[in-house]
Amino acid sequence: MILDPVQKSPALRRIVTGVAGAATILLAVTACSGAGAAGDSSTPVSGGTLTYASGDAEPTCLDPHVGGNYPQALLATQYIEELVGLDDGRPTPELAEKWTTSDDGKTLTFTLRDDVTFTDGTPFDAAAVVANIEHVQDPATASSTGYLALQSIEKATATDDHTVTLSLSRPDAALLESFSQPWVGMESPKALQRKQATNCESPVGTGPFAVTGWKHGDRVTLERNTAYTPLAGSSTEPRLDGLTWRFLPDSTSRYAALQSGQVDVIDNAQPDQLKAASAKGSIRDLDAPRPGASNRLELNSGHGVFRDESVREAFIAAAEIDPGLRSLFLGTAKRSYSVLSSVEPTSYSDESLFAYDPAEAKRLLDEAGWKTNSDGVREKDGKTLTVTFPVSTNQSVPAERSLFQQIQASEAEVGIEVRLQELDLSSWYAALAENQYDVVSAPYTKVGPDVLRILYDSASITPAPSGYFANLAQLDDPALDELLEKASQTSDANERADLVEQAQRTILESRTVLPLYDQQNHFLYRSAVHGISTTSVSTPWFGTAWIAR
Repeated sequence: MILDPVQKSPALRRIVTGVAGAATILLAVTACSGAGAAGDSSTPVSGGTLTYASGDAEPTCLDPHVGGNYPQALLATQYIEELVGLDDGRPTPELAEKWTTSDDGKTLTFTLRDDVTFTDGTPFDAAAVVANIEHVQDPATASSTGYLALQSIEKATATDDHTVTLSLSRPDAALLESFSQPWVGMESPKALQRKQATNCESPVGTGPFAVTGWKHGDRVTLERNTAYTPLAGSSTEPRLDGLTWRFLPDSTSRYAALQSGQVDVIDNAQPDQLKAASAKGSIRDLDAPRPGASNRLELNSGHGVFRDESVREAFIAAAEIDPGLRSLFLGTAKRSYSVLSSVEPTSYSDESLFAYDPAEAKRLLDEAGWKTNSDGVREKDGKTLTVTFPVSTNQSVPAERSLFQQIQASEAEVGIEVRLQELDLSSWYAALAENQYDVVSAPYTKVGPDVLRILYDSASITPAPSGYFANLAQLDDPALDELLEKASQTSDANERADLVEQAQRTILESRTVLPLYDQQNHFLYRSAVHGISTTSVSTPWFGTAWIAR
């Protein structure tokens, strides 16, 4: 990606870089003029509607408190803002001006901005923050990501109009990180009082745009918030008249629409498209790896054949990943040996645990008593060594699904039958909720290493109100729980990093996780589009974007 010289201002709120998910200071990403660029200019202009085409699943609700997945975050970023942001992992003011933590770590007090209103005219104040926290925590909301992020909050109190005091059940070193995410962003308390179905159609935030319509199966329309109040000290207001957010699940159609100028930005770009775009002056690539967990396979240790650690170890040894990763992703994805994304500073890798070794896999299965039958599939006690692998066609790009097929083939070489089931997103969630899986690839984005607690603490085997449970490996290890609890309560950065590394070692050595690569997060955009930036969770933000004419 070609970048114009960037300007940094402490008053601006986002950053675009490979350390996505770690900032709120804006480095305006502006494409340099080049061959084929429309309106060769880096001078901001106002007006026009930016069209975004998404290949992610269309949200079932535009309120990110409900459920809480990445497609919601992509959209919600444009109309909802958060209490805090992150700058290189450090919390920074956003809707909250400042905060203090008690000596025992169990009381967090926010001082809020007093110059912000929601797009329905409702003031942003302490009562609004309390209403939002209670909405996320209300089981009727059916939150998952937000609910899990705010579990430590016992009570939120409006101390005065612009002061909120949070009483915590335990010290929570990750809570400020959590408050930088759109799944716990601030919505109008007046709008939250509507029926959930109504609020899902048109949630109300304080962001640079407001939702004006949703034609299901086609698009969401947003218009500029003319009353938008930028962060203190900034005069930058939204330049675009609005956004048209289209849903184009077919990757070929999506890229063709970008090439023809029918759309301005696309997500879920495929590896061949990324390579082609790199040779074009008219299309740019915004590479924004997500924070949180790596792309990985979870082996269900609480169900079926993977309750046996030796079978899990054999499956991992039999999985041939590198050749497929190279050929299918064309150099756009790097192999991971960590449970955390490489953008997380505390990410720990151990390549030695994931060597491709089919001979070792066969030895382990032989010793465990699994004998090969006439079909080449192993059997034991009248049962075949078959594992069920549901795949979300909305979340797994074609290259990844092909990689899964190659893993399926390499497992067959040692006698493990992998049954791939390609499902739409709702059917995929249902399969997980009903424990009808042995292997699953489940992307999870959360800022900071506390994602490990969400994904691998035994408490996360219990479903959130939405019905989703995050510990899909069903890892139940009291020693790991203790490490994760200590890490979540430790404010000292070095001590926390050491605990996080110990936890990662324990998770990797449990053989319940097979890391594949970092969560891919590429956005292609026309070179006429300038000023795109990204958020703490690596979604693009168009609050300062403009289109050259």
